[in-house]
Amino acid sequence: MYNHIFDTHAHYDDLKFDEDRDELLRKLPENGVEYVINCGCDLKSCEKSIDICNSFDYFYCALGIHPSEINEDSFVEFEKIKQLCSYEKCVAVGEIGLDYHYDFVPKDKQLEFFEKQLQFAVEADFPVIVHDREAHEDTLNLLKKYKPKGVLHCFSGSVEMAKEILKLGMYIGLGGAVTFKNARKPLEVAEYLPEDRLLLETDCPYMAPVPNRGKRCTSDMIALTAEKIAEVRNTDTQQLINKTKENAIELFRIR
Repeated sequence: MYNHIFDTHAHYDDLKFDEDRDELLRKLPENGVEYVINCGCDLKSCEKSIDICNSFDYFYCALGIHPSEINEDSFVEFEKIKQLCSYEKCVAVGEIGLDYHYDFVPKDKQLEFFEKQLQFAVEADFPVIVHDREAHEDTLNLLKKYKPKGVLHCFSGSVEMAKEILKLGMYIGLGGAVTFKNARKPLEVAEYLPEDRLLLETDCPYMAPVPNRGKRCTSDMIALTAEKIAEVRNTDTQQLINKTKENAIELFRIR
């Protein structure tokens, strides 16, 4: 078993955890999980994230509105979320960004709202946790404009895009996708990244690594992701986990 796991991206407020959330979260530290950041997607999930942080010492939260959750109430909701960001265990603005895979929300609305949240994060000196799905160019353009601290989570871009993200001083989060059968790009990125810019994540309950693909993902499954990344980097898995924990503590300024 590995220790010192820092899961930088989870959604334990998700309905898939309703039946056994407290029991599961009590046991995760026994399975090597030392820190988790729970990411909000709308006002309700941000409030639930804070509740989880209040119940479990090893939890921190990121608060924001996910691109697929933007609606006519989001501007009012975001004003409330900005106030919630003063919560002592809020360490980032997130999950924010762009998602062009689905057409739930028009692109112009997504761009407007991503920009609004980036602006707040920079002004309030918070790192950002960025969602980018099939929106690489627009994501990069806005990150270059605002130059926030933060991480591109569940990174799906090329090594060339990774280089641009690194130039901005940002980090790259890799999760279960590196273990998938056709994971060429994520593995190329995993091999290329400087060790001080890599973060590990699950995106649980989604993106469970092989051989658990399709099952509910939990933070201890990061071990499988870390093993795969360590393999392509020709390094020790526990050393990789330790270093990514250090990186996360530095980015999210956890005392």
